[in-house]
Amino acid sequence: MTQPLIPTIKTRREIDRDLRRGVRIGEAPGPGAPKPRRRPDWLKVRVQRGENFTELMEIMRERGLHTVCEEAACPNIYECWEAREATFLLGGDLCTRRCAFCDIKTARPEPLDPEEPAKIAEAVRLMGLRFAVITGVARDDLDDAASAHWAETVRAVRDAMPECGIEVLIPDFKGRKEEPLTSLARVIEARPDVLAHNLETVRRLHPRIRPGFGYEATLDLLSGAKELRADQVTKSNLIVGMGEREEEVYEAMRDLRDARVDVLTIGQYLQPTVSWHLPVDRWVHPDEFARYKTFGEDELGFAWVESGPLVRSSYHAGKQYRSAAERLAAEARA
Repeated sequence: MTQPLIPTIKTRREIDRDLRRGVRIGEAPGPGAPKPRRRPDWLKVRVQRGENFTELMEIMRERGLHTVCEEAACPNIYECWEAREATFLLGGDLCTRRCAFCDIKTARPEPLDPEEPAKIAEAVRLMGLRFAVITGVARDDLDDAASAHWAETVRAVRDAMPECGIEVLIPDFKGRKEEPLTSLARVIEARPDVLAHNLETVRRLHPRIRPGFGYEATLDLLSGAKELRADQVTKSNLIVGMGEREEEVYEAMRDLRDARVDVLTIGQYLQPTVSWHLPVDRWVHPDEFARYKTFGEDELGFAWVESGPLVRSSYHAGKQYRSAAERLAAEARA
């Protein structure tokens, strides 16, 4: 007997499920995973969908742009968008890497949109931003890992808004052919104000949580930025609550400072989904975050450490840069 045809039309939930994200499939908690523990009061966020939030959403949608604020489910989206601060996601919304904490989906990306740099520059102008953050997915499918696209976007924003500060939060540029430092040099030549590349977790956990990246490779890229341009402000991020110990965080902070990183952000891990992402290991108390800030600024000499439960890499990025720039200028005059 002829077998009946199997329907191939999928629901939106099935499509979303099949797009890979978070931990490896074999290690994923799965649909039956228990709900996470209740968040403490210091992690509760009040929704603020005001006029600015709605306007920025319309600007993004009309131009087909993506923000990491939305794609990574950032808890600060309401506060930042109401304050007219946003982080643009470059290179599409599908990534060639897969990190245990990240909610950006993993799949073969679409070709780059050649008009994307101009679209982002126009959005920055329409939004009236004084400081723009540009991050992006990893594009291992491209020979230059999309570094030329990054550089073009920096130049486009600079031309459209010369007075606007620019931070780029880059991947490690492991393209199909080009060496990462060659790609990095191309971006630095476009002269962003801040060059950020995130370490994210401690040495012991790095291979499991960030398998597509390397702990030492991340440090090498950050130190390489200083070798290419000595006055380039560099920045990185650590996420806590993923199984690390406090002393391991201090070790990672030392490693970043040895790589001459100027600005560091540290925040609490929040599990994007119960089924597909690494469970929260612990809720880190605000007192521990305060210890990281004191240690980083007073003992290690970071120009600025933004450390708190709801801190994300791009949170208050303009304020971070201005504070760091003032401190670095004062140190240069001393």
